[in-house]
Amino acid sequence: MPTSTEQNSAAAVSPTPPLSQIALVVLDMAGTTVADDGLVVRAFDAAASAVGLAAIGPEREDARQYVLDTMGQSKIEVFRALFGTDGRAEEANRAFEAAYDDLVADGVTPIPGAANTIGLLREAGVKVALTTGFSSSTQRRILDALRWHNVADAVLAPGDGVRGRPHPDLVLTAALRTNVDDAAAVAVVGDTTSDIVSGCRAGASIVAGVLTGAHDADALRGAGATHILASVADLPGLILPA
Repeated sequence: MPTSTEQNSAAAVSPTPPLSQIALVVLDMAGTTVADDGLVVRAFDAAASAVGLAAIGPEREDARQYVLDTMGQSKIEVFRALFGTDGRAEEANRAFEAAYDDLVADGVTPIPGAANTIGLLREAGVKVALTTGFSSSTQRRILDALRWHNVADAVLAPGDGVRGRPHPDLVLTAALRTNVDDAAAVAVVGDTTSDIVSGCRAGASIVAGVLTGAHDADALRGAGATHILASVADLPGLILPA
């Protein structure tokens, strides 16, 4: 099995479109540009309790593992898969968002180098979109906590006709909102298999997995990642000229 160093070296020599072709980078938030110190699982436990899932036992463990496996996907869709009826899923989603929002202020920090990466890309004329599987209200809470109000050219969450990952909608909507009309000019970066599948389905020419979040290099490559990076801090070296 290749080592992390070997994987990163392989990524460095993978074919990469020239800078002139990359007009938009679509970045995931939690696990890719934002560290949240396990808040998703803690908020899920609050949501599971709210809909009556036993606090201990195989059902709770299986549900928690499903949440980990589906990191990056729209949370309401995850709860629909877990809890069946729309009413129960919506109750779980409300409890999840309330718990996550309560924890956000003290529990989220930028991934080291993330803000610098975004700044370098935008200075080079590359548009940047931040996307998430959370609701738009939770996404705003994260941005508020980080004081990232104007950090990106577009900020997108599932809803209003935009499906969450692994559907390609967030990537395609980001291209529409930033006036990018060629999928080959798009790079997608994320820490989950759902991020990777979404980018591939959208036709992005670069779909890079990062090792700072939910899924490992093997899972990311298995989902179709074109590159594996140690973190988003390595992205300028992949896309921008030396």
